[in-house]
Amino acid sequence: MSDTPTERATRINRILGPLLILDHVADDTLHLAAIFAAPKGQTPGPVTAKGTCTTPEKLLEYQAVTLFRIRFSLPAAPGGFYTWNGTEYPIAGDLGGDLRLAYASCNGEEHGDLDRDETERNTMWAHLAAEHRRAPFALLLHGGDQVYADEATDGHTLSEDWPARIPRDPLTHDVDDLRDHLRERFLERYVAQLAQADYAWLVARVPSLAQWDDHDICDGWGSLRRSRTYSPVGQAIFEVAKETTLALQHGTVAGDLSARFTDPEGYHLGWRIEVPGLRLISPDLRGERTRRQVMDNGGWDVVENEAATPFPGRTLVMSSVPLLGPRLSVLEALMVLIPKMQKYEDDLRDQWQSRAHRGSWRRMLEAMMRIQETEGQDVTILSGEIHLATRAEMGTSGGPMHQLVSSGITHRPPPRAWARALGTLSRLGESPVPGHPIRIRRIPGQGLRYVAARNALVLERQGGTWQAVWHFETAPTSPPLSI
Repeated sequence: MSDTPTERATRINRILGPLLILDHVADDTLHLAAIFAAPKGQTPGPVTAKGTCTTPEKLLEYQAVTLFRIRFSLPAAPGGFYTWNGTEYPIAGDLGGDLRLAYASCNGEEHGDLDRDETERNTMWAHLAAEHRRAPFALLLHGGDQVYADEATDGHTLSEDWPARIPRDPLTHDVDDLRDHLRERFLERYVAQLAQADYAWLVARVPSLAQWDDHDICDGWGSLRRSRTYSPVGQAIFEVAKETTLALQHGTVAGDLSARFTDPEGYHLGWRIEVPGLRLISPDLRGERTRRQVMDNGGWDVVENEAATPFPGRTLVMSSVPLLGPRLSVLEALMVLIPKMQKYEDDLRDQWQSRAHRGSWRRMLEAMMRIQETEGQDVTILSGEIHLATRAEMGTSGGPMHQLVSSGITHRPPPRAWARALGTLSRLGESPVPGHPIRIRRIPGQGLRYVAARNALVLERQGGTWQAVWHFETAPTSPPLSI
C-alpha cells in the first residue's frame, strides 16, 4: 500500500530551505523572502543580512509541516549575501549592469513524478547549479508548471475521477474534507522538490520569480468545461492550488502580496519588476482564464498599460504558453472531428493560437509590437509549456520581435517524430496581425526547428547587449543568439 500524503510529509526530519524569492525591487534594494518547510514543532533560525537578524513568521500550517517566511533586504549591488544556520549565501544582486538570468519551465511530469530517481530527474538542475558556480545568475525565472499536481486529486471520492466525473451537489463537509486532502497533496509536491539537493542548492542562492501554468493547478485548467471548473470540486482545486502557489512560488499569502504584483487583491497574479534597462512583465494567463478568454479586464489593463508606458531598454515578457507559434487551427479542427482525439481539445485550447482565442492573440501581439516599435525599446517573449525548445520571430517596423522557448527542465521530451511534425506544420506560416508574419526559427547549432531534449535557457546582458543560450541534456550548448 502506498503512503498517504501525511505520512510522506512526516518523513521530513529536518528543516528544508531556504527557498529565496524576490518580493520586489525599490530604491536600489532587493526585498527578499526566504521560505522554509519545517517538521511540526520545529522553527528555523533567523536570517542575518547587513548585520540585521530577522526571525521567521509562520506562513501556513499543514498536518505535519509548517511553512515559515523570513523577509529581509540586500543592496541591489555586487557582493551581497545573507547567512542562515551557519551558511553564507552570496547573491548576485547587481541588476543594473552585466547580468545573467536563467529561465526554466515544466518541472515535473503528469504521472509518477514523486517516484522518479532524483539524479535522473534533476540532471538539468544540476547543470544550472554548475553554471551558477561558474558565473552567477542574478535571477531564476520559473515559466510555468513548477509542479505537476495532476495526481493530487487521486485518493478522494469527490475528485478521484476528475475531470471526467464529479458529484453534482456534494455536501459541504465533504468539500471541506477534499480541501484538506488537496492541501496535503499539493504540499508534498513542493516539499519533495525542495528536499532534492541540486534544486535546493540553486534556489537558496538565486532569487526566484515565478509564473504559474495549468499543471500548477490541474491539467488544462481554464480550458476545461465550465461545468468542471465552476463546480464545488473545481473551485476547491483552484483555491488550494492558488494558496500553495502564493506560498511556495511567491512567498506570501492572500492579502499580503508584495509590491511587484499588479493586483493587490490577488484576483490575478500578474507582476512586474523594473530595474535600470530591464523590465520584467509576467501576466497571469491562468487565474482568469476560461474557454473563451485568456485574461479578464484586470489582466488586460496591466498589459495595455505596460505597452503604453515608455521603458528604454529591454522588456522581457513571460508567456507561459508560446505567443509566437505555428498555425494550430488545422490540428484543432481535426481533433474535434476524430473522437479518440477529442480528449486533447483542452491542450489546443490552452494555446494563444486556438480559434477560441484568436482575438486575444492578436490583441496581445499588437501590445507587444507597440513596445518593440518604440525607439529605444526592445521586447523579448519567454515561453515554455511544450516540452521542446525552439525560437520564433515576428517582423515589426522596430526590427524582429524574438520569442525564446525553453520547456522541459525535468519533463522528458516527446518523441522526435512529434518535433519533426511541429516543424513541418510551422512551414505553413502564420500572420494573425496582417503584414507581420510569424516564423519559427532554428536555435543556433540545431538542424530542426524544435529540439526534443530537456533544456534550460540562459540570458546574458554584457555592455547593454543581450544574448541567449540554450543548454540541453543530450545536445551541445547552443552558440549564443543575439537578441
